[in-house]
Amino acid sequence: MIKINENKLAKFKLQGSIMPPYGFGWEICYDGINRIVPGVGGINLNFKVGDLANKLISDHLEPAVSSTMEPGLERGKNYSTKNTGYNVYSCIGNEAVIISGKAKNKKGIVTGHHGGCQHVIIDFDHKTLDALTYDDKIMITSHGVGLEIEEFSEVKIFSLAPSLFKKMNVKKVKNKLEIPVAATVPAAVMGSGLGSNQPYHGDYDIQTSDKKANKLHGLDKLRLGDIVAIIDHDSTQGWSYCQGAVSIGVIIHGDSYLAGHGPGCQTIMTSKLGQIAPKISPSANIGKYLKIGSYRK
Repeated sequence: MIKINENKLAKFKLQGSIMPPYGFGWEICYDGINRIVPGVGGINLNFKVGDLANKLISDHLEPAVSSTMEPGLERGKNYSTKNTGYNVYSCIGNEAVIISGKAKNKKGIVTGHHGGCQHVIIDFDHKTLDALTYDDKIMITSHGVGLEIEEFSEVKIFSLAPSLFKKMNVKKVKNKLEIPVAATVPAAVMGSGLGSNQPYHGDYDIQTSDKKANKLHGLDKLRLGDIVAIIDHDSTQGWSYCQGAVSIGVIIHGDSYLAGHGPGCQTIMTSKLGQIAPKISPSANIGKYLKIGSYRK
């Protein structure tokens, strides 16, 4: 059995608000076409964990609910101390509860945090989404910051709830951690976010502008919530190329038309020394593990 330090982790409350959609206007896309499409923010009714990342005509679309500590801050300026804490301490798999309005007491699950705009993304069932307004408040129970695996101190973990880790079917095989993943992603296609030294703070994008590479590596089949392995990438102090390293991430937002962008991948684990052994499994999706998004019954 894989032992983790769950009993040493702090558990505390984070309160946020729902972020309205941003209006970008025209975007100059990698194919030379100008587009006006839905983007980040909002209460999204038909985009959920389990859906194809390229399902809808959109750009960086966030599934279900986009939230923040201070919704009045502009995009790119959402770096206040309060909002950074809300963003950094929210872990994938944490419970979220609506604490106001018609949907009061309804529960959801954190599914990612989005860099740049600093949003925390939360899944709720469809009835709850229908009842929500942009005046409603959300309380997240943070649990997971500081998570470690006792026998694998070199493997670093970011923003992952212990409750989700225990559902991921991680095994010890020949002194490595065998982790089921839906796909492997080559270092060459990683894009926006490279060089950032804050893997616990957001995500970085898988470039999808090369259609041949998409089909070759199955990037056109990526789904929200998929757990993927990024080969030859280290996230220990930041996102960078490193031969032999492996990073594990979760697809947290939709595809993009912008150069250097694509589905967002939030890092949850990394090994600079290659102590992670990815194992392809079609079931490696947080939606299936947590029974959320399109996998709800």
